[in-house]
Amino acid sequence: MCLILFSYRSHPSYPLILAANRDEFYERPTAPAAFWDDAPHILAGRDLKEGGTWLGITRTGRLAAITNYRDPRAVRDHAPSRGTLVSGFLRGDESPEEYIQRIRADAGRYSGFNLILGEGGALFHFSNMTDAFQKIAPGMHGISNHLLDTPWPKVERGKRLLEDIISDRRDVSPEEIFRILANTTHPDDRQLPDTGVGVAWERVLSAMFIRSEGYGTRSSTVILVDGEGNVSFVERSFSSVAGSRDTVRISFRMRTEEGPLPD
Repeated sequence: MCLILFSYRSHPSYPLILAANRDEFYERPTAPAAFWDDAPHILAGRDLKEGGTWLGITRTGRLAAITNYRDPRAVRDHAPSRGTLVSGFLRGDESPEEYIQRIRADAGRYSGFNLILGEGGALFHFSNMTDAFQKIAPGMHGISNHLLDTPWPKVERGKRLLEDIISDRRDVSPEEIFRILANTTHPDDRQLPDTGVGVAWERVLSAMFIRSEGYGTRSSTVILVDGEGNVSFVERSFSSVAGSRDTVRISFRMRTEEGPLPD
């Protein structure tokens, strides 16, 4: 996952509105979002190479998502797949605090990452680049391939566009959010971050929706969670830079009395 935008407890009808793009090599085998055969409580896409995922939610409202931290110095040789950090949380029943405490000692084995975890009305962020674990405050947030709310152009643009379409509105359209995620605008070179991959790649990766030969946005996902615990999960996947797209729509009610994000 390379871009996550989310409104958290800042909308009158939806305590959580999340929009995300997963960028990956087109050749990497991937299964579309579904409830997993070997873990029927997990709804997520699946990396068929390593078995993990980049974003998922369970029937009881546990949520997890990950982005890579872009820095060649943060790449570890023979590192385990970061997607297993997401599936590991979704499979278990530990609190976010307990889960991070357990994985923290081994976090340095992974290439750089940001992990978003949610359960029972709270969201948390952890990065192995800082070893910092924080509870996320209500509001509009974004994260790409640096730390939470780092003001990269596409993060700031995405937050602003998402705020524009949900501000003072009780109804939220996934299609409007997908149009945000499909934005291919590139900022001026003077606004590009310097993450050590060179200006040419910084340009390619600076768009919210990435298109390049062999690598690009593989899927866009919108998750809406209302105050009654109803979840709408919509994923749009892309097979290549100019390939076909497929859409998966799944709705369910969480198995909790209070809902996932009580006030």
